[in-house]
Formats: sequence, structure tokens, C-alpha cells
Amino acid sequence: MNNLLASDPTSRTRPPRIFATILLLVGLALTVGGLRLVVLGGSFYYLVCGMVLGASAVLLWRGNRWGAYLYGLLTFGTAIWALIEVGFDGWALAPRLLPFLVLGLLLLRPSVRRALFGQSRPLFGSWITWATVASLLAICVGVALREPYPTLPFPAAVNSPNVNDWQHWGGSAAGRRYAALDQINAANVSKLEVAWTYRTGAGGAFKATPLQIGDTLYVCLPRNMISAVDSATGEERWRFDPKLKDSKIGFTTTCRGLAYYKASDAQSECAERLLTATTDARLIAVDLKSGQKCPGFGTNGEVDLLVGMGQVIPGFYYVTSPPTMASGVAVLGGWVADNVEVKEPSGVIRGFDPISGRMLWAWDLGRTEPITQLAPEETYTRGTPNAWSVFSADDELGLVYIPTGNATPDYYGGHRSPESERFASSVVALDAKTGAMRWSFQTTHHDIWDYDVPSQPVLVDFVPAGKMEKVRALIAPTKRGELFVLDRATGRPLADVEERPVPQTDVPHEWTAPTQPFSVGMPAFNREPLTEAKMWGITPIDQMFCRIQFRKLRYEGVLTPPSLGGTIQYPGFAGGMNWGSVAVDEGSNVLIVNALQMGNHLKLYPRADVTPKTKLGFGGGLQRGTPYAAFTEPFLSPLLVPCQQPPYGEIAAIDLSTRALLWRRPLGTSNELGPVAIKTKLPITMGVPYSAGSIVTKGGLVFMGGTMDRRLRAFDVRTGKMLWSDVLPNNGQATPITYLSPRTGKQYVVLAVPAVDNPEVAHRAEPEAQRGARETTPVKSEGGGWLIAYALPEADTR
Repeated sequence: MNNLLASDPTSRTRPPRIFATILLLVGLALTVGGLRLVVLGGSFYYLVCGMVLGASAVLLWRGNRWGAYLYGLLTFGTAIWALIEVGFDGWALAPRLLPFLVLGLLLLRPSVRRALFGQSRPLFGSWITWATVASLLAICVGVALREPYPTLPFPAAVNSPNVNDWQHWGGSAAGRRYAALDQINAANVSKLEVAWTYRTGAGGAFKATPLQIGDTLYVCLPRNMISAVDSATGEERWRFDPKLKDSKIGFTTTCRGLAYYKASDAQSECAERLLTATTDARLIAVDLKSGQKCPGFGTNGEVDLLVGMGQVIPGFYYVTSPPTMASGVAVLGGWVADNVEVKEPSGVIRGFDPISGRMLWAWDLGRTEPITQLAPEETYTRGTPNAWSVFSADDELGLVYIPTGNATPDYYGGHRSPESERFASSVVALDAKTGAMRWSFQTTHHDIWDYDVPSQPVLVDFVPAGKMEKVRALIAPTKRGELFVLDRATGRPLADVEERPVPQTDVPHEWTAPTQPFSVGMPAFNREPLTEAKMWGITPIDQMFCRIQFRKLRYEGVLTPPSLGGTIQYPGFAGGMNWGSVAVDEGSNVLIVNALQMGNHLKLYPRADVTPKTKLGFGGGLQRGTPYAAFTEPFLSPLLVPCQQPPYGEIAAIDLSTRALLWRRPLGTSNELGPVAIKTKLPITMGVPYSAGSIVTKGGLVFMGGTMDRRLRAFDVRTGKMLWSDVLPNNGQATPITYLSPRTGKQYVVLAVPAVDNPEVAHRAEPEAQRGARETTPVKSEGGGWLIAYALPEADTR
């Protein structure tokens, strides 16, 4: 290692060969993979890069200075190529440039410079190395100053109605997630601090949005427990435990929320009550004041939702979303197991009397008319589309709006009935009192992508630009990233919808609709197709792998059908938009949208090829009763990072009057993400996957706490600029609420946060979320998840 180099008498040491070895290995990998990519019709860059790195490695191994020059030229050329391919996009540039820059810095070590150039020579290629570094720094500065999306003028605000309580899961039966409160506003939100925290004492998924009624919060805990909490202090007042029969299958700890009902006769038993639908298929009524079951409801306070469902394997049917109160009727659907088999339990929608628990009607998709009672031994039609998400209601029109899923299983539809084909992946308006169908609108025909409608339909009244009359609209966000705007009385589109040709299936025994509906009258979050240049990774090698996969898999844009060779599905089955839905600023008629931009790898396996070892992914399944099993999971690199470049999670604002996109921003940072599940701890805005939804306030704020970087954030509704954030003890999975305490007169923002599996992590994380807090921890509620309430300091609320 320390012998003199015969080719260079000024050199006194041989440069470390470890660097040359690394370059050689990387070069070989890029050469082999690059050749494969070229054969598939992809970029020549990786093949050229691998060959140049190999040559550089050989020269450096021999102590030849041209190895360093060659490496510097490659780095400089890579910067030019990267800028041509992706422009000033920081996250797209990072895997193309940073690995070479980091490796290249090793060449600047004094011992290496002496070995290659001699002590009397100038610094190795300062002119090329530092030019490259300066170029990269300039790129970083340009990226930091770049505004990727424009901000358009914000519409003038008008008076919005004051609502004192948060009595519905979506704030109101319309699901707008809006609060006409402005004590916390854009000018003072930076002063928010934790007011109190409440520990649930329960592990598992905690996706609930609480209800606020008077001075009490009512929240559905994991395993369908209900807790009543003082809205000003976090002190627990009572707790109800339904003692679930846990199937250990699916989302059996999930409860998204509760329904509230107040009887017209204030003297009746349980005059004010909460309704919860459980994951072991029961509908339960609980007294608002005492937390005890209402004995006059059903049998001993509960109704068996398995009646009429026929044979149900444990875990194949349950309810995770709250009932919806519509014209005095409690309406609910249910969740059925995905991708297991045909003829799973029915997706029937039912309406119940909230006082007696008697079923008033059932809308069974296999029948032409709603029914009020089943004959003995009769069952609802099996295998029909289900409706697992939250519904909305318009009591003036007497309608309840149902977002439906697709018939089981998800990724094959050759067996589906005409009724399933008609109502799957749709919004259906039912008469709330009778269950009769008034209208339906389908968002995806013959859905074989799991593009069920997961979002609560949002009802809004606004005056379109150039019009004089207010319209009564329904907004249906979809997993496809489309926003359909419909007349909620008739289902007629209010924003243009076009039927466009889409790619067709090549799978035997399957078919695809020749066209699909596209909401061309609204901004969409799926319109930019994936390309090879948009493939990502954190190193050139895994980025090259993703490019190879992109070339190998079938992808012809949105709605490319499942295939036997494998398909890229984009957006993936998580959306687009999901169950968090959208929010509406009632003062300005501006729509706040959270959207996910991530693709899936989707593949069908012929039944004869399926073995116990066949990999089906966490989103796939056997699909028994069909010719194919399905594999699906996120489209990832070997280092378990997405194969498409960021951003993934986004937040945006749309003017409903003009339908213009006002602003659009990445949502969340890379702090909690990284390769092979190693957190980078880099708080750089990236746009990360998220769960749940946003709320809007009269104070000009948007609150969102469901990103995968453990943050509750407040954004300026006018610009999308983040004004405040706080670290949470875990990734949030729920939509927050805000309310004004009738006792303290303070406005609070409250978010549910699930338990942390590792107690040591929970202990370290908890103080961050409790700065300045007075914690109330009842004996019943030690451990588990959190309710965290934020408020302004006392001096700022007077």
C-alpha cells in the first residue's frame, strides 16, 4: 500500500484500494443492469455510467490520476444529464447526484491527493471537483427557492353559519369538516400549546374522530370501547366496553367514530344516545349521560347485524364506520373481506329506528326494491358491493348518500351480476325513510382495480362563476384521484364528465369497459402519467432497478388493467383520496383536498399456478371461485423505497366557484422515512403517505395530523403555507376536530393518536407532545393511545 508508484515519481503512497473496489462493484452492477434496461428500450445512461465507473476503478486501483479525472467528469456529466431529465426537482435529483458526490469526496482526502498527484501538485482536479460541488450547491439553492405550484388569488369570504358543537363524524351531516371558529387564527396559531392529554388504556388502531356535545367529548376507542371525556380538562367521565368477540382477522380494533341522536321526547329513556356499530357485527345504543346500554334498543341495548347475512366466517363481515343519522334513521353498511372468495357476505345497506333498534328497511343490491323484513331462512344477496365508509345526508331532500365498493373479489369481475356491475364503485342516493333508490352515479365501470369509493360524499351549496343561483352539490372524491361534482338532488354532473377510452385487458375470461368516466371539469390528482424518468430510489442502482421494472411491467396510463405479467397500477388501491375525504371552507367555498400519489405492483396468477408459497402481497388474495389469485403491494425498490419520485402525499385548495386549483403543496417531511425502514431524521419537505383528513376553520386555518412523520400541522388556507406544527408520539390516523368549550370559552384542537407498540419509544415520545400540558390520567386510562388537545395560552384567549 505504501510502495512508490513507478508511473509517478512524485507519488509516495498508493491510494486506498477500497474506493476503487467500491467503484468497480457499483460499475459492474450498473453495467449489467444498464444493458438489461437498454434491451428493454430504456435509458442508455446506466450502461454508460457503469462502464465509465469500471474504467475509473481500474485506473484508481493502479494509482493512475486519470481515474480521478474520469470520475470527476462522470459526476459533472451526470449532473448535466440529471438536469436535462428532471429539471430542478430536488428529490428527483438526489438519487442521481448525491451518491456520486459523497463517494467523490473521498478523493479529496489529503492522503489520496498525495498518492495520485504528489505533494507539490495542486489539489486533485480542484477545477472539476469543486466545480461539481458548486454546481450541486447551486442546484440545491435553486430547488429550495423554486415554487413548484402557483398560488392563485383567494376568493373573498362571506359569512358562514355558526355551529356550536361537532355532533357528526364529519362536523355536520354534510361532511364538510368546517368549524366557524376564529379564536385560533393565522396570526396566533404559532402560539398553540398542549392543553391536556388523555390516555386511552387501549392498544390497536385509533382512527376515531371524536364527537363534541356540550362540555363533553365522546370518542370511540380501539375495540369499540366508548369514552366520555371532559372537553376542557381531558378527565374521563365514563367508559363503555362492548366486550368484543375478536376474530383476529382484518381491522377488528378499528372504530372510526360514533353517531349521536337526540329523541324528540326529552323525557324518554336514553333521550340522548350514542350509536356504535362494532367489528363483531352489533349495533349498540349507549346513554349519553351514563354510558350504559339503552335497554329499550333491540335486545338489551343491541341489535345483531348478522341477521339475514347467512353463513359468515368470523372476520368476513363487520362495521368500522359510524352509522349516519338521516331524517331520523340510523343508516349503516359494512365491510367485507377483500380478495378472499366470491359470494362473500352481502353488502346490504340498512336503516334502523334509533330508539327501538327495529330495522326499517334494507337496500339489497340483488333486489329491485328495498325490503322491510326477510322471510324465515331468507338472506340478503351474497357477493354484492359493500359500503364500508361514512355516509352523508341531506334532511331537506330526505336523502342519504352511499359511497359503494366493488363486488368481491377485487381484481377479477367475470362472475359479477348485472346489479353489482350497475352499483359498484358508485355514489348512490337512497330515500332515508324508505331505502328506495333515487339515483346513482358510477365512478369506475367494471372495477377490477379496488377503486371503491372510500370517501364520505361532501355536500356543499355554492354559486358557480357566471351564475346567479346557488347549486346544491355533492362532491365525490375517489381513489382514482378524480373529484366528481354532482347535483345532489338528481345525480347529474355539475362539472363536466367525459367517457374516455382506456386500456383493455388481455386476461382470458375477463373483460374491461371500453371507456371510463373522467371528471374533466375539476382538477384531478392522477393526470400526469408515470414515465421511466419519474422512477426513483435512493441510489442509482435501485433507481435503475425501478426503471427496469417499469419497462417490464404493463403500464399504459391510468386504469391499466391487471395482467398475468404484472401491471403498474397508478394511483394504487389506497388512492388518490381515501376515507379522510375532503373539507370545505364554507366562508369562501374553497375545497381542501388531501391526495396520495403512489403506485402499486399488481399481478394475476392462474389458479393452477397458485401454491402455498405463492406470494400475494398484503393487498392481494386467493380470490377463490375465480380463475386467478391476485398479488398486489406498493411499487417499491429493493431498498423498500417507492419506485416513483416524491411527492406522495399532497394537500391542495380548489375554488369551487371557478374550479381553479388555487394552490398545491407536498404534505409532510422525510423525517420518519428511509430505506429498509431506517428513519432518515431529515425534516425536509417531501410529501409522505398519510391517513385520514383535514378540517378547516373560520380563522383561515387547515389542520391535518395524519401524515407518516408524526406531526399535527396548521396551514394557511389562503396559500397552503405551513404556519405551525407539533411532534406527536406516533403517526396520527384520524381526522382532528375543533370546538369552543362552553365552560372555559377556549377553542381547542383535538387529535386521536394510536398507541406505540414499543413502550420505550412511547416513553421517549410522550413528553414532546405534552410540553406545557397538565395531563389528566385516570386510573382506567393508563397507557394506550392519546387524545391530545391544543389551545392558545390563557393570555391569548381573553
